[in-house]
Amino acid sequence: MTPSPSAAPTPANPAVAPYVNDTRFFGHPFGLSTLFATEMWERFSYYGLRPLLVLFMSAALADGGFGFDRPAAGAIVGIYAASVYLASLPGGWIADRLLGLRRAILVGAVLITAGHLSIGLSGYAPASVGKLTFFLGLLLIVLGTGLLKPNISAIVGDLYPEGGARRDAGFSIFYMGINIGGLLGALVSGYLGENVGWHAGFGAAGVGMLFGLLWFWMRADRTLGPIGTDIVHDPDPAVQARRERTVKLGTLGGLVAIALAFVAAATGMVTLDPQTVGSYMTVVLVGVAVVYFAYIFAAGGLTGDEKKRVLVIFVLFVFAAIFWAAFEQAPTSLQLFAKDFTDRSVLGFEMPATWFQSANNFFIVAFAPVFAALWVGMAKRDLELSSPAKFALGLALAGAGFALMIIAANEVVTSGGTAKVSPWYLILSYLLQTWGELCLSPVGLSSMTKLAPRQYVGQMMGIWFLASSVGNLVAGLVGGHVDPTNLEQTPQIFLWTTVALFGSAAVLALMIVPIRRMMANVR
Repeated sequence: MTPSPSAAPTPANPAVAPYVNDTRFFGHPFGLSTLFATEMWERFSYYGLRPLLVLFMSAALADGGFGFDRPAAGAIVGIYAASVYLASLPGGWIADRLLGLRRAILVGAVLITAGHLSIGLSGYAPASVGKLTFFLGLLLIVLGTGLLKPNISAIVGDLYPEGGARRDAGFSIFYMGINIGGLLGALVSGYLGENVGWHAGFGAAGVGMLFGLLWFWMRADRTLGPIGTDIVHDPDPAVQARRERTVKLGTLGGLVAIALAFVAAATGMVTLDPQTVGSYMTVVLVGVAVVYFAYIFAAGGLTGDEKKRVLVIFVLFVFAAIFWAAFEQAPTSLQLFAKDFTDRSVLGFEMPATWFQSANNFFIVAFAPVFAALWVGMAKRDLELSSPAKFALGLALAGAGFALMIIAANEVVTSGGTAKVSPWYLILSYLLQTWGELCLSPVGLSSMTKLAPRQYVGQMMGIWFLASSVGNLVAGLVGGHVDPTNLEQTPQIFLWTTVALFGSAAVLALMIVPIRRMMANVR
């Protein structure tokens, strides 16, 4: 039952009270409708663009693509997705210290829209200029998403100063917006990109983001009031000035470095091999995580109990990265398998290959309430699974999904590449992977907040996103090797992914009891 407005405590700032205490949006603050729609359109644009990338970049020049080999195209998709997650770290820092949440979201939305515009226009430029504007567009989307995504979620939390179940319900509604946007983006942009033209699909994704930008710009002041407009200032003006100067110099330095690297690559001064870049990025990111955890243990000022909890976070980080390395093959290996080897004919209509990407979002919407009820029901019966047990279950479910793809790939190999397998292989694979995601992703987010020492909560959330970033990189490097000219590669990719998932699930299952002991005092 939704609490009445009077049930919530009065916020410290009286100007905020009317915006957090109203219940006009399904019993929630009306500002949630603004954030819901903005995030929905942003995810429409992201998931509308992402499935098209590997198909477009690997398509022949005669078919309007770039003619990249598939491993290179897959690596680029991995680097792009990994960079989106990484950009959330400086994006949150800039918002907290300089712009404020609302301005960061607005600037981010402008950058994302400009990025989609750049990608859309790349098809109307000469080939050399077209590639430049295409990759400039991807870069702008990365920068914009880094400013928008973490900070819009932070404002959702600010709508519920009382916390509790009402805030959880608000985030559930917000999460539905994410998945509705992802579902529609893959369907609309995917259809246009494959049946009308690549840049029609890219353009549709950009139009969606433009809707999100205009929606937020026109409604934020009216529905959110002062929420998200301020930043936390240090009482000492000199300290505050130094803090802002540090952020400005750091941001400017980062942008200059990115611009120089882009210009060097665009002019041919530096030749970048996407697979090599992706491999080095993976090593660097894993190294950053290892060094960070080592520093926390050695010099973080932790108690013995806190060190145990951080050790658990490190274990969950490793297994989360393995899960995402499999799961994020959706826009690469599984997307290419849908295009090349899947029977997509339905009543005489050939379904676009990108439509399979919407399966995950559909299953999330359908099954998230089921899993939430399952966990609550098990807890009431004293059958609650620990976080590592849920992680192990999630890994095993994803492994079962890729085991199905081994069977499908072997059917293709046996036929010499002439057979198109049933679409149910992919649909059931995505279903099992989604169940795995529901066991692992929300549990991981919750575990980070419960396990992290209080002074490191924000940094540990960054570490969680770092696991996703590493997983995306590995998925991109692996996923581009589905190739009709080398059929034997495909079942091998799915076989080793399955082995890694089941092996990880087994190892983690053996660690459940000792990890549970280290989490004995965690609630």
